Amino acid sequence: MIPLVKPYIAPADEMMPAIEKILYSGYIAESEPVWNFEEQFGRFVGNPNILMVHSGTAALHIAMLVLNIGKGDEVISTPMTSEPTNTTIALTGAKIVWADVDPNTGLLDPKSVREKITEKTKAIMLVHYAGMVCDMDEFNTISKEFNIPIIEDAAHALGSKYVGKVVGSNSRFTCFSFQAIKQMTTVDGGAITFANVEDLVPARKLRWFGLDKKVSRLENDITRAGYKYGMNNVTATIGKIQLEHTPTVLERYISNGKYFDQMLKGISGVTTVPYYNNTEPSYWLYTMKVDDRDGFCKMMEANGITATPLHHRSDTHSVFLESKCELPQMDYWYSKFVHIPCGWWVDEESREMIVDCIKKGW
Repeated sequence: MIPLVKPYIAPADEMMPAIEKILYSGYIAESEPVWNFEEQFGRFVGNPNILMVHSGTAALHIAMLVLNIGKGDEVISTPMTSEPTNTTIALTGAKIVWADVDPNTGLLDPKSVREKITEKTKAIMLVHYAGMVCDMDEFNTISKEFNIPIIEDAAHALGSKYVGKVVGSNSRFTCFSFQAIKQMTTVDGGAITFANVEDLVPARKLRWFGLDKKVSRLENDITRAGYKYGMNNVTATIGKIQLEHTPTVLERYISNGKYFDQMLKGISGVTTVPYYNNTEPSYWLYTMKVDDRDGFCKMMEANGITATPLHHRSDTHSVFLESKCELPQMDYWYSKFVHIPCGWWVDEESREMIVDCIKKGW
């Protein structure tokens, strides 16, 4: 069975000596290895204002804490995402306001977002789902017009681009995940980048109980309680080695994605997804719409290929009942979309076989 997701791990002769060295170094908590990984990842995304954290969820939470989002506030978000995007909003006490998605892409529809803005709106949560980048031209306009900050959930979008630049420097906050099945994994972990260095200062304290890790505890003064959200040196060591291989790994995702874009066009029962102006996906999951999705998935499984919608729409969870509303475009999208394998493990022979199976119909 060709899997939908599969972690890439750097060669053992590179990874294991480095892990052994840090494990027996006498210091495995956060210190220079984490800060070096921050600098390395900052160069990759083109933004030096960065913090490593222990998960993408922690990154999202820190962004909302810096914005002082809480009870009585509203955050506009999408149900087309993994659960932590929205459970993290719920943890702040703010109300989630669902906006509808673009039925062609499954990404947040700027027109719907405009309609949901109120005086209580404190942030707009944009999810670059499956590596596809939201309509940032429109959302940047909305953000400036209403003076509402954007939090980009880029957990799926490592290496995706907007105006030719890797995602990570456009909005006030961009949050990444290095969880087990992402394009680059550190086993678990995450990062948050900041457009403004002024946001980095409180965020650094919030990730470590309210303390500044780079200042002696004897000289620290906690002015706001924080969390234990820091990354450790072992995770950072894994990340530094993984990141050295990431450009090559991403090239394979992108090559396969572009191949499917070209080869699946015009096939009966298949609708490929368009990409917005000035955006380039990194294809964490290849996404398309199909007729009779259940039949399609069964046909693919019979041929040894995983095909699935993967994520359960968030607005159906009981914890979000307060936010329930009609989302007709989401209803349509959710009935049609599906993912097929696209990652580094899909070689040329496999991708040709995938296309041939789809061409035969279901």
